[in-house]
Formats: sequence, structure tokens, C-alpha cells
Amino acid sequence: MNNLLLAMPSGWEWIIILVVVLLLFGGKKIPELMRGVGKGVKGFKEGLKDIEKEIKSDEES
Repeated sequence: MNNLLLAMPSGWEWIIILVVVLLLFGGKKIPELMRGVGKGVKGFKEGLKDIEKEIKSDEES
């Protein structure tokens, strides 16, 4: 398997990614984008907690 595809960006790569995002979305859209990402992550975590509760209740039964 190619390890280059799995590597996390470092230093300058993050700066280049941020510049590209700024150019694509503009300064006004980024807060809206981050809010949407935050809501998505929150929903995902709540879903994981619900699944864990179901698994624990099934084990106790």
C-alpha cells in the first residue's frame, strides 16, 4: 500500500491548503462552512453514543 496517500500534511502543506480554501470559499463563507462541519461532527458523536447505549443495553438483557 502506498504510505504517501495516508500521510498527514505538515507545515507548509497546511498553509497551502488554507490559502486554497480561502481562494475557493472566500473569507465570508468560511465561518458558515466551519459551523456546518461542527454540527456534522456533533451529530456523528451523538450517533456513536446512541449506538454504544444500544450495545450496552443488549448486553445487559
